[in-house]
Amino acid sequence: MTALELADIVRIHGPAYLAAFGNSLNTQQTRALRDIALCRTAALGGHVDQCDECGHRTISYCSCRNRHCPKCGSADRAAWLEQRAADLLPVEYFHVVFTLPQSLAPLALQNQQVVYGLLFKAAAETLLQIGADPKHLGARIGFLAVLHTWGQNLHHHPHLHCIIPGGGISIDESRWISCRRHFLFPVKVLSRLFRAKFVSLLKQAFHQAKLGFHGKLQPLAKYRNFLRWLNQSMRSEWVVYAKPPFGGPQQVLKYLARYTHRVAISNHRLVALHNGSVTFRWKDYAKQNQPALMTLEATEFIRRFLLHVLPKGLVRIRHFGLLANRCRRQQLSRCRRLLDLALPIKSHRPNPTDDSPAAEQKAQPMVRCPVCKVGCLRPIERLLPQAPVLTSYVARLVLVLPETNTS
Repeated sequence: MTALELADIVRIHGPAYLAAFGNSLNTQQTRALRDIALCRTAALGGHVDQCDECGHRTISYCSCRNRHCPKCGSADRAAWLEQRAADLLPVEYFHVVFTLPQSLAPLALQNQQVVYGLLFKAAAETLLQIGADPKHLGARIGFLAVLHTWGQNLHHHPHLHCIIPGGGISIDESRWISCRRHFLFPVKVLSRLFRAKFVSLLKQAFHQAKLGFHGKLQPLAKYRNFLRWLNQSMRSEWVVYAKPPFGGPQQVLKYLARYTHRVAISNHRLVALHNGSVTFRWKDYAKQNQPALMTLEATEFIRRFLLHVLPKGLVRIRHFGLLANRCRRQQLSRCRRLLDLALPIKSHRPNPTDDSPAAEQKAQPMVRCPVCKVGCLRPIERLLPQAPVLTSYVARLVLVLPETNTS
């Protein structure tokens, strides 16, 4: 029995969903459905590989490379992780999560580009300010932040995962300042400063007419209503959660491998597709992450999944402070000097114009033959796409694909 995949659900129940709700989808959601349905099928073309020892042949179809597809991104993730491994310092790392209150989630969903950007900015300013405060650390810090918009049940739950080295460079850049063992910053201080900064930024966005209000949120287009609604959110504590610190750089790398390029739901969590309903595994936060099964109508499952399709151009992995892209190499060198460490040996990366055999071997990694276990699979033939790309309406594109048996 073939394991159930998200693509199976989209191919079988996508047309019904599009018939009912297609007019409400944006371009990125439409493209995500199309790409996921076509990923690694003959519609995208592919290539034939042959073993250079036993002659065994296999067909591999092309990936859609959509960042919301659970089957794609492994190559990009591996390259990204290789770069992050070179950036890690031999210090304790901390994991802090900033969460928007549920009352603000509908506004975030209607203004994803703006509100998610403010979430990054408020969290970054909070960490950098508290890190520089002599009462806490008194140092310039750096960190990586990853946006997640989902909970285990696929409801909209925007939050930011921040991975932070346990220390930073002194303000005068003369020494490395380490944090206390197993403790970085007080969570309550982080929470209140984050809340104040985010609300201030949200008010600025309102005055600059960057926010849209639709449906039930239309009354908030009046500033008096908006301010009253915002003040209600200010009355409660905002959740900033400090998870147990990582034991070292290797644990950080394992975490990044699992979470940075994650999509709303992975294929291994899908259990069954039966009588128009999807069953999947999830962890119930209200019951100490107890594993459970949830069953949803297929159209509701697709609706929840599409809540987490991000706007084009929105970067969901960002670096701040000492790890900001514009100065990361220089600042990491300074950190290692202050930590009295030698710079890591850079691995050789072949130049794209390098025609040497070594460069060719790295550019095209060989896959071992699954039959003889001795030879390597090498491409011998290119397969052209077998179906035209229909851009007018996703349903047509989905319907030309054969249904997958998921029983």
